Amino acid sequence: MEHVEVAVIGGGQSGLAAAHALVRAGLKPLVLEASHQAAGSWPHYYDSLTLFSPARFSALPGVPFGGDPDRYPHPDEVVAYLTTYADRLQTDIRTGQRVTAVRADGGGFTVELEGGGRLSARAVVAASGSFGRPHHPGLPGLETFGGQVLHAAGYRSPAAFAGQRVVVVGAGNSAVQIAAELARESRTTLATRAPVKFARQRLLGRNLHFWLTRTGLDTAPLGRLLRMPPGQPVLDDGRYRAALAAGSPDRRPMFQRLDGDRVIWANGATERVDALILATGYRPDLPYLAGLGGALDASGRPRHRDGASPAHPGLAFVGLEWQRSLSSNSLRGVGRDAGRAARRLADHLARA
Repeated sequence: MEHVEVAVIGGGQSGLAAAHALVRAGLKPLVLEASHQAAGSWPHYYDSLTLFSPARFSALPGVPFGGDPDRYPHPDEVVAYLTTYADRLQTDIRTGQRVTAVRADGGGFTVELEGGGRLSARAVVAASGSFGRPHHPGLPGLETFGGQVLHAAGYRSPAAFAGQRVVVVGAGNSAVQIAAELARESRTTLATRAPVKFARQRLLGRNLHFWLTRTGLDTAPLGRLLRMPPGQPVLDDGRYRAALAAGSPDRRPMFQRLDGDRVIWANGATERVDALILATGYRPDLPYLAGLGGALDASGRPRHRDGASPAHPGLAFVGLEWQRSLSSNSLRGVGRDAGRAARRLADHLARA
């Protein structure tokens, strides 16, 4: 069996930030990425997506995001950036290596791979993100809905829905963006449990992220105070608020239930719907930790404090939503949490 110092599970932004921090802490990480490239979920997002933060606020530690620092990069630019970042790390990154289980093994761990491979690691960093576990809410009638059901994770462009009747469920950035562009090609409704909350993208001539950074709100350690990640307002330069005000898409309270291929709205009205798009978020994608006692709670969420596992000192998490702060699962903030995790693991391994 191969023996490594630290196994980093996931080769996206969180795993690459973790690898960078581990090297700086004097450790030798091995990055295990399930897909064919070290770019995480970025190759799979919908075509029109742009980052919510400008390029100047969207870099991992050690490598600035090139080009116009005030632009909002597209996913293909992020893929190119992460690929370059991985190449510069000079760290062992193995693609096509899906981890199926992590088990305690003496003072360390055994990492099992798809296909039967195994390796032992003194420490493990779980950095596999959440894109692989899209959340499907328990909507009445969803399982027997006669139309198309698609999570935002599988949505690419409005062309496939031209001329159709579409309902988008959700009130976050992705839900509003997807609904607004669908409304140009189809008759689209945004169904939400409460009115959409907007945040201005620019304040006093500066991008919101400038103020989040300047005031310290971006890094404030509020994550440990939250039982559940709070909903985020929709960042808007005015376009999306105007689109909803104009009814393109129209916003309605959440429907009562689905019945065959029909939606029963809150006011009792019924209509046929061709497609339902669930922009309902994601959950941490950590199935490989299910057999590691104490690593996850009963719902499959990680048990941690600032990314440190209380049950396993050699296990760390990086890239969780609100792991420590507002920016923990973003390009601009994951490096800070990765640095803390790497320093803790270095101290643990030195004591061990």
